[in-house]
Amino acid sequence: MALNQQDNQAVYVLHTYPFKETSLVVELFTQTHGRVTAVAKGARRPRSAMRGMLQTFQKLSATWSGKAELKNLHSLEWAESLVDLPGEALMCGFYLNELLLRLLPREDPHEQLFAYYQDTLKTLAKSVSLATDLRRFELNLLQELGYAVPLTADENGEVIDADRQYRYEAEYGACELSATKNGVQLQGRTLLDMARGDYADVQTQAQSKQLMRYLLAHYLGDKPLHTRQLLIDLQGL
Repeated sequence: MALNQQDNQAVYVLHTYPFKETSLVVELFTQTHGRVTAVAKGARRPRSAMRGMLQTFQKLSATWSGKAELKNLHSLEWAESLVDLPGEALMCGFYLNELLLRLLPREDPHEQLFAYYQDTLKTLAKSVSLATDLRRFELNLLQELGYAVPLTADENGEVIDADRQYRYEAEYGACELSATKNGVQLQGRTLLDMARGDYADVQTQAQSKQLMRYLLAHYLGDKPLHTRQLLIDLQGL
């Protein structure tokens, strides 16, 4: 058995890029090991068995090994029927992948986040409400990674009032409008709707988008997301 070999693990391909003359570096989102980076040796050769398998948004079964940060990818197999992301849903999928690449540490297991990602891809494939799908995933992502996003109580522990205006600041939460000039201003109802996963209200849709853009920018730092700007240019998602 190869060193630290992991057999038949559920994975998604987040990104690939060339490595040496004939190989690829593959960024994998795995169910049990978080984000794993591996070399697919010879994957750029025309007759490579893995070449056609390295597709984003498809659930695969992977075997890899290695103790170092850069693993060796030995095999891939299809794990489920293919997921087709049409049109703008495809860009949304790339946006999810870029978020994971930027925010998810290597080899930090998040099985629940893996399930959220898998479910979001299937929902995006239906192309019913792309913006709502993105807001739910963004919120789940930050919460699963341990970033505090309190939605039902303000910074003092008081229950959010649906009819009040608040200012929401990263790492503090909702507060009185006069407490700070940082963050974004929004209605209490927006926070309560987000806590319930209810994005039917037009104001909630607009304000949740503003809030999540602000929070993600805070945690991502100075380097903007490439796919974020593309989505804004397309439909303001």
